[in-house]
Amino acid sequence: MGTTDRPDLAAMLAPLTRTLIALERPILEAHGLTMWAYTVLIALSRGTARGQGVLAQEIGADKTRIIAVLDDLQDRGLIERTPDPADRRARLLGLTAEGHRIAAAVQTEIQAREREKILEQLPAADRRGFLNALRILTALPRDPDTAGND
Repeated sequence: MGTTDRPDLAAMLAPLTRTLIALERPILEAHGLTMWAYTVLIALSRGTARGQGVLAQEIGADKTRIIAVLDDLQDRGLIERTPDPADRRARLLGLTAEGHRIAAAVQTEIQAREREKILEQLPAADRRGFLNALRILTALPRDPDTAGND
């Protein structure tokens, strides 16, 4: 068994992820959002979703688990469910104007906190490289072993 000059990626990313979640929690709480609610808002800020199953798959959630999140966001006037003109049994999920406002405000606050507490620890060139690498890696298929095997 060989050794390498670095820990596994998950071993490096897990503590960073825990730190990022801890930085986000007070911001989310101030806006009355859970992490799942924020995840839904950000996903829908990119465009409507054709039903909770499609949305759940996109965000990596169990579709039955997000029903309560969607109900709460709808009750608060942040999302709307409208009949899909192509299939009246399906519902299109989208943000309301207030949903767009809240998603943008929370994301702005979170990214400012990330910049202040995490990213500013890196020199500017490293920061740009790190963010670019994350964009590339997060665009990979969720299961890289099965990508392209259709």
